[in-house]
Amino acid sequence: MTKEYGKWPESGWSSETIDWKKAKRVAAGIDIGTTSTQAAILCDGELFSYASVRNGASFKKAAASALSGAMGSTGLSQKDIHASAATGFGRKHAPFAGTLLDEVHCHAKGARFLFGPEVRTVVDMGAQSVKAIRLYDWDRVRDFMMNDKCATGFGRNVEIICDLLDVPITEIGAKSLEVDSEPEPVSTTCFTFALTETLGLFGEPEFRAAPLTLNEVYASYLFSVAWRVLGVVGKLQPLDVGDIKVYKELAFTGGLAKNPGITKRIESELQVTALESKYDPMLAGAIGAAILA
Repeated sequence: MTKEYGKWPESGWSSETIDWKKAKRVAAGIDIGTTSTQAAILCDGELFSYASVRNGASFKKAAASALSGAMGSTGLSQKDIHASAATGFGRKHAPFAGTLLDEVHCHAKGARFLFGPEVRTVVDMGAQSVKAIRLYDWDRVRDFMMNDKCATGFGRNVEIICDLLDVPITEIGAKSLEVDSEPEPVSTTCFTFALTETLGLFGEPEFRAAPLTLNEVYASYLFSVAWRVLGVVGKLQPLDVGDIKVYKELAFTGGLAKNPGITKRIESELQVTALESKYDPMLAGAIGAAILA
């Protein structure tokens, strides 16, 4: 079997202190993305369990697998869940979900659950899209922006690069930061160009004084992804002499939020330090869906 370098490991967890049988309200949220699906179960507003699984050929099977993984061996079954909601690209493929919700509001709610009520800006970086969301102090979405045209496929493109270069997605970000200085990024406008230019870095250094190291190649590519994300964030608020201004209470969600080669470069350009959570940032959509169910 061919080893998959570009996939995040599947995961699951359940609380050892919460008794779901004593909960007045048990809610489930499913976030069906293009490459992975997350399920989260809340008991009276507290996170009881979750599961993150890779998608196969069927969104419907992925959704069922994620919910089953979240229930696990807890004794909880679908009939014990009082409310459920689905969000994400494949949200229509969760027949057990009582409500279908948009991703923006789910990630906004989920981000505040994961990172705290002080969150003012959320940047959701998924497999196919990037959403920059600005929040009011009183827990409402103020406005948001999404990527368009050639900037699609952010997370999926990183998966492809990892598979092509045989570097684990869990390692490429940290490796890309192990450089003496930042190399020039590859194309910041189009994934196809970025991919071609990245692979071209392994060719003869006709226009370079010296060939790039592997870590510099990773840095060049992830720097280009960070710049494309910044382009989306830049639409959220006016630019000030070329600098993008955001509230310092910034939170990253989605799969790319786990890639320091991207997040650290965005933080550097914005001159902010993103908030941290003890939970996986990929859970934001599912948790938000459970809250809004």
